[in-house]
Amino acid sequence: MAEETYPMTAEGRQKLQEELEDLKLVQRPKVIDRIKVARSYGDLSENSEYESAKDEQSMLEGRIQTVEHMLQYAEIIDSNGTDSDEVTVGKTVTFQELPDEEPETYQIVGAAEADPMSGKISNESPIAKGLIGHKLDEVVTIEIPAGDMQVKITKIE
Repeated sequence: MAEETYPMTAEGRQKLQEELEDLKLVQRPKVIDRIKVARSYGDLSENSEYESAKDEQSMLEGRIQTVEHMLQYAEIIDSNGTDSDEVTVGKTVTFQELPDEEPETYQIVGAAEADPMSGKISNESPIAKGLIGHKLDEVVTIEIPAGDMQVKITKIE
């Protein structure tokens, strides 16, 4: 069975590596210290501090495993090898919903680094799926949960 890959930009991979380093070198020792302190309080069966610290440790270790897996199967997207006027993962695209909405700009990234609040949308999102493969000045119909929307691609970087 083929492993799932995680498309991401080089910047996204770097951020994940930094997060992993923080989780392992900063967060993990803090949690271990919390567990040690909570153990010193005595009877673990009724020790909420200990239970809380163990829960935090479990979530932390889960995140470490997830990040390690994503980094192991990362597929770095290089949009330099594609047409400069074609929407692909890694590029920033500006589009205007027709007939007269304000222009919106998003960078299309892999799901692992998506952050809509900072203008990065997943390549798996309906908007990105609808835009990928299209070119500058094209009018595209995108299927979104609320219905279809028509947009004009006005800029690709």
